[in-house]
Parts: sequence; structure tokens; C-alpha cells
Amino acid sequence: MASNTKLFDGVVIFTEVVKQGGFSAAAEATGHSTSYISKEVNKLEARLGVRLLNRTTRSIGLTPEGKVYYQQCLQMVLDAQQSLGEINQSHVEPKGLLRISCPVSFALGYLQPAISAYMQRYPEVQLDIDLNDRHVDVVQDGFDLVIRATQQLDESSLICRKFFSCKGLTVATPSYLNKHGRPTSPQQLKNHTCFSYSNHKVPNRWQYKSSAGKDYYVDVPQSLACNSAQMELALVLDGLGIARLPEFVMTKALAEQKLEVIFTDLPAPDIDVYVVYPSRKYLSPKIRSFIDVLVEKVAN
Repeated sequence: MASNTKLFDGVVIFTEVVKQGGFSAAAEATGHSTSYISKEVNKLEARLGVRLLNRTTRSIGLTPEGKVYYQQCLQMVLDAQQSLGEINQSHVEPKGLLRISCPVSFALGYLQPAISAYMQRYPEVQLDIDLNDRHVDVVQDGFDLVIRATQQLDESSLICRKFFSCKGLTVATPSYLNKHGRPTSPQQLKNHTCFSYSNHKVPNRWQYKSSAGKDYYVDVPQSLACNSAQMELALVLDGLGIARLPEFVMTKALAEQKLEVIFTDLPAPDIDVYVVYPSRKYLSPKIRSFIDVLVEKVAN
């Protein structure tokens, strides 16, 4: 079947007539004559074989078929404009202020290589990095992008891209376990000192997976709630209790065998790390380039 090379002819003119509320206003907005606008709409209707507009001497109105077609055309025009904007933006050198928020522990362990590479490649961008474990609001707090580490991301109105994943591990020191006993199931945590991450919706409700891979939750005694994973880790390393932490928080301590992972017979739940930003539309070069470097240097 041969391609219809006139498929989009008249579409932009038609949508402009509807948006402007008439042929004369559309002509003024587009820089064409009124007769040209009218002819283009007539040719579009003839090609489609339907009337799109009801015309009077004073006004125009969409026919039922015109209403359906207008919504479709409007989306096509918006998509084309967005694509053009992205192409134009891709040729612009990143510059200006880039505000980023990232959890402290992830930043210290993983973000630095991406920051170093980005600064060397794009010297005209000024970075403002907020290392903070609190749950910031991307839009209201004025960030260009935010890095989130979570088991369940709940931000449907924002654009989220996963670029890193690790396990959530329940850990304690061998000295603590030798002194207080080694729990053999998550339910036995009720008999232990537990440190919880207060930024979670229910800090003392810890998620686990059964041997069959099914998620379930255990409420643990909350001896301490803290909004810093690093503080939790420090208390655990002092032999004071048990915590469930992202693997990236304790890479060094695990490598040096200062910690013992509990419940190794159960599948460890995933903790995913996302870059979160307000909109895909007309994404600025500074944000797009940072995401590219982040994926290049950090993604696993």
C-alpha cells in the first residue's frame, strides 16, 4: 500500500482555526491570508470525506466528526512540537544552575564519580547538591532532579527512571548476635533491639520475602528511629542492635566482615534507586546530560 504523502496537510491550520475561533483570527496568528486558511480546511475536509466545521457568517463550530478529529490532531501537533523542542535542546550546551537532592549514604558511596565526570564535561553548569535523607518535594522545594532509594516508589505524577538496584539486608555485629542470640526468622525480631529508618511511612514495619518470593511485613520493636541510615549503621557497628539497611550503605563494613547478614535463607527484597524529575517535556540539556552521566557512571 502506497504511503499517503498528504496525510498531515492542513492539520496544523485546522487546529489553529479551532483554537483561534475563526478563519480571520487563524490567518492573523499564522501569517497567512484568510482565503488560504479557508482553502486548506476545505481541502482537508475533501480529503477526509467529512465536514469538520459548521460555518456561519459570524462563527464556526465543530461537527461531531470534527470534535473527534480535532482532539487527535491536537495531540499530533503537541507531540511534533515536543519532538522539535527536544531536538533543538539536544544541540544546546548545558549551562546554568542544576539543583540535585540525594540521600547522604548513596551520595558518599556512589554519586561522586558521576559528579566528577559531569563537572569535567560541562564546566558551565553550577551544581547545587543537597545531601539529605528527608523526602523532599521535587517541585515545591525547587529541585531539578532528586535521587530516591526505596522499595516502593509512589510518585506517579513525576518522571522516574531506575538506574541502580541493591538488596535490603538485615544486619548485626557478630558480638551482638553472640550475646543476644541469632534470630532464625523475621518474626523473632520482636525479642531484639531494632533500629528503624524514620523516613519510611511505617518505620517499624519491615518488609521481607518468603522462600516462595511472596512479600510480607513484620512489626519490630522500635528501640530507636532515625532519619539517617549512616547513624543506624554506626549504632549497629557498636554492637547495640539490629537494622535493615540498603546494601549500598554498608559496602565497606560487609567487605571487612564487621557485619553479619541475618536471614540468608530468605530472598532479600530489592531496594531500587531512581532519578526523579518533574517532566519529560522540553527536558533541559543540563538535566538530560546529568542523567546520561549518572547512568554511565553508576548504573548496575
